Amino acid sequence: MTDRTSTSTRTRWMLSPSLAAAVILGVIGVVVAFVMSRPEPALVGAPLLLAAAMGWDRRPSSTASADAPSDLVTVTASVASAAGVHDDGGVPVLSVELGASATQRPDALQLRLALGGAAPVDAVVTPRAAVALRGEVPVVHSGRQQVAGVQARAVGADAAWVGEPGEEAAVDRVVRPRQLPVRSLPLPARLLGLTGQHTSSRPGDGGEFRDIDLFHPGDRLRRIDWRATARAGRAGELYVRRTTATSDAAVHLVLDARDELGAAVADWPRPYPRPAVSSLDVAREAASSLAAAYSAVGDRVGFDDLGESRRVLPPRAGARHRERVLRAIELTVPNGVPYQRVRAPRLSPGSLAFVLSVFLDDQPLTLALTWRAAGHRVIAVDVLPAREGRDLPVRDRLALRTIELERRVRLQQLQAGGVELLTWEDPAVREAAFLALTTRAARR
Repeated sequence: MTDRTSTSTRTRWMLSPSLAAAVILGVIGVVVAFVMSRPEPALVGAPLLLAAAMGWDRRPSSTASADAPSDLVTVTASVASAAGVHDDGGVPVLSVELGASATQRPDALQLRLALGGAAPVDAVVTPRAAVALRGEVPVVHSGRQQVAGVQARAVGADAAWVGEPGEEAAVDRVVRPRQLPVRSLPLPARLLGLTGQHTSSRPGDGGEFRDIDLFHPGDRLRRIDWRATARAGRAGELYVRRTTATSDAAVHLVLDARDELGAAVADWPRPYPRPAVSSLDVAREAASSLAAAYSAVGDRVGFDDLGESRRVLPPRAGARHRERVLRAIELTVPNGVPYQRVRAPRLSPGSLAFVLSVFLDDQPLTLALTWRAAGHRVIAVDVLPAREGRDLPVRDRLALRTIELERRVRLQQLQAGGVELLTWEDPAVREAAFLALTTRAARR
């Protein structure tokens, strides 16, 4: 699959800073030579004025005619499918092709290239070289992101005239997060659903034996246990074989997408951090894995984003609803503006809630404790990667230590309130934690 976009912009020429500086310095040199009656300043200013006059005479035309059409600068950006995988980190890459062209073929084109999440790079190339620029972009993050973008401006002869920057041609991609297998699925304390693959505690149509009881109106005739009836030896009494009913669970995935932090603490305030897996990437991976695992066993899955005020996806079953949940997880982006919930969203009775957050403020803490006090089983998933603060100065290290202590206090408050804690990043710890959570529910 190849995504392509292009834009065309009419060039409006303007003086470059170099030509304006040549005019100013040339006039100053001539005036100083006249005032001081010395030829040396004029020998410096006169060549600058001559160069400025030649540049003015070679001004590009901005009007359209039959012989000289209006100068249009067209930029294109296209992204192909995955080209391969890096050998060092297993990171997939995308093939990128950028290009720019102008109708009047100026002396050069200044391109501003934006590849992935890195800072834009400026390059001045010839028109022939700017037609096709190819490269590869590693895909580190999941979700919606700008894979490639190009913006061009024309440069006239001797860089005396430059065009205004045109519109940017950018290609966005929605990258699906990984879905890791989850073998041990925690369940709510009570199963209230009527269908599913989980064994409940109430009698009904299921597969496991429960007990033998007297025949009551409404029992099916095929459930009569004739051997038990014969052993009882009581005339007029029939005994039926009862089984436990199968049920499904209601699972709410609550993702806190307000913050996106990486492992390098020094990159937290930077607009263009170094490419690395962020906390939001870990949250998307955890939410997608849990949604796919619970949907596969017939459970009802819902989704909510704490960073947005959009409508909550209620827990439902089915393949179509699963795709809606996965699509909503993919489109989560950090909005940069904290969105405070006035009150906690209502959950289905007897639900299991996963709160995926970095727990840098009290909002996810308050919501988790509120749901736990309402009788729901709540599991807090810590998605913050392991911090690296070696490049920090002493003052920033003290600030990081304060943040770590506040996070530790919040996590202890969660555990004290009955909320279970799960760390997602470490695979070994994650598998052991899921097994412990499943065993704990079975004991209950």
